[in-house]
Order: sequence, then structure tokens, then C-alpha cells
Amino acid sequence: MKALYLYFGLLINTCFIYFFPTWEKPISQAKEIHADTTLYGFGRAVTQSEIDKIDIDVSPSGRGLPQGKGMAIEGKKIFEAKCVACHGIGGTGGLGGALVTTNDPKIKKKEKTIGNYWPHATTVFDYVRRAMPFNQPGSLSNQEVYHLTAYLLHANGIIDEKKTIDAQTLPKIEMPNHKAFVPDDRTGGPIIR
Repeated sequence: MKALYLYFGLLINTCFIYFFPTWEKPISQAKEIHADTTLYGFGRAVTQSEIDKIDIDVSPSGRGLPQGKGMAIEGKKIFEAKCVACHGIGGTGGLGGALVTTNDPKIKKKEKTIGNYWPHATTVFDYVRRAMPFNQPGSLSNQEVYHLTAYLLHANGIIDEKKTIDAQTLPKIEMPNHKAFVPDDRTGGPIIR
């Protein structure tokens, strides 16, 4: 029986090495492996321009925020044109859920909204830019996203209606629920799985 296991083990290993010849290359050669499009006979190396188009994440510190600025007054117009169908008038609820915290006594279970749950204002910008509107994610300009972010922050009572937000001011906005989140300060090692 041991001989049978050994035989199948060697067979699987041989097949693996045949179909995946780069498997055993060291990590230092990973870039070389990635750029080698002849390995499987199709594809090409990605260009830096293509990477830049999809590398649009924004950190809580504001790293990654683009140029631009926004105001709630302009954001309200965009919201009414592109967001109200899913999030309701004023963002208080619809098929896509509530974005704005309300004090309606009829609502027994409060939804997690931007105003009562989200820990960072930059997360609003990041999420709207990447995922909204639902039927055309990523179709909003950076300017539109700044305006919508300002509107949503104002509608939740976090900023004044006349405040202009940009890459410098947005990360400085303190969200009401910021202190309820604990930063992940792990640096690696066996505790990270």
C-alpha cells in the first residue's frame, strides 16, 4: 500500500512540475515570472498606465485622494439625479439601504449608516468612487465623488453645508463613530493568518 501512495505521489509531483514549471522559482524572480507571457502562450505584461487606472484606493490618512473639491449643495443635485432611486429621498432609505441617520421614533432597529457607523470620512469617498452608482460603478468623476461625499457628510450632520472638502480637509473630518473602531496594528508574523 505504501508503494501505491509513493507511486501516486511521484506521479502527481511529475505532472505538477510539467504543467507548472515556474512553481519552484524563488520569490526574487516573481517579477520575471509575471512578465513572462510566453509561459502559457497568451496574454501580455500589464502597463503602468493600466495599473494606475485601477489603483484608486484611498486610505484613512487620505493617501490616494485625487485633486478636486466638493460642496454639499452640488452633491445634492448629483444625489437626486443618480442615487435617489436606490437610497431614497435624502438618503434615508430605499432598496440600497439608508446612508443618512434619522431620528425617526418609528424605526426600532437602526441601520448602520455613514453618520452612525463609518469610522473615516475618506472611506465614503473611496467606496462611492469605486462602487457607485450600482448600475454603473466607477462612472462618476472625481469631482462628482467629492460633491457627493460632501453632501452625504452634511446630510448626516457631520459637516456644514457650506464647507468645501478636498484631499487636505477630508482626512481631517472626525466621524461620530471613529472611536468605536480599533486600528489593526499587527505587523505580521505568526499572529497573522
